[in-house]
Amino acid sequence: MTDDRPFLGVLLMLAFCVLAPLGDSIAKLLGGVVALGLLVFARFAVQALILVPLVWAGGQSLRLPPGLLGLTLLRSILHILGIGLMFSALRYLPLADALAIAFVMPFIMLILGHFFMGEEVGRQRLAACALGFAGTLLVIQPNFVDVGAPALLPLGVALVFALFMMVTRRLARLLDPIRLQAISGLQAVLLLAPVVLLLPDARGAIALAPSGWGLLAALGVIGTLAHLAMTWSLRFAPASTLAPMQYLEIPVGTAFGWLIFSDLPNGLAALGICVTIAAGLYIILREGRLSKPPPDSSVAVSPKAGLGR
Repeated sequence: MTDDRPFLGVLLMLAFCVLAPLGDSIAKLLGGVVALGLLVFARFAVQALILVPLVWAGGQSLRLPPGLLGLTLLRSILHILGIGLMFSALRYLPLADALAIAFVMPFIMLILGHFFMGEEVGRQRLAACALGFAGTLLVIQPNFVDVGAPALLPLGVALVFALFMMVTRRLARLLDPIRLQAISGLQAVLLLAPVVLLLPDARGAIALAPSGWGLLAALGVIGTLAHLAMTWSLRFAPASTLAPMQYLEIPVGTAFGWLIFSDLPNGLAALGICVTIAAGLYIILREGRLSKPPPDSSVAVSPKAGLGR
């Protein structure tokens, strides 16, 4: 049974909604000077450095139960792909637009859940999905005119993270979330190490100035803290309360985009962002009314959790 401290849960989710776009802002700053492989490697290396000692301090083991190696590897690969696609998208798109397009993920999860897990999706939720996709297209259109095909990268982020969340939902029943993230960090480091060591563009980043290495470390720390804040928030407040708050990532990302990069969505993109947020909130609130979980229910990872950056 978890502690019933909803105010603390809300504060932790607010922290996630600030930290996650802040981490994306750092990735966007570094995107022009640091190889993509090194950016992603740094994100997971710092995650492992923070969480592995935390797991050991809690008296837990990093040894996986029998039969879970393949599933955890799949999750780690999806996490690497999702973060890599997001960091790639940020090289071309304004922060707010990239986040808004990627937030089509809840709609993709509904569709995947319907076709692959037999979950019921009624007409109203299907209509909300269609509206959400329409809003996403409004955001994509002006960006596609400006940068071409890279405007579609956040759609790849959404698809990969939808699959990532489906795998995570299965593993969350079997592994403590912090232990799972520590194992994921170690697996990602092992998978990405050859990229960092062998690719010339990755090796070239060793010449980074100290400030660049500081930002790389900050990227990993902020990404790890953001995920911990989201995970711990769900220990203190129900997912139905916290899930709508995750759309705060978009206005926070808009603020960071304006303050750091002087980027603001144009009129069409701003309309699309509003439509996407409205459709997503409708689905979340409707599912909350239909499911009505017990007040003491515990959820390790929200089915509508934000992008797992």
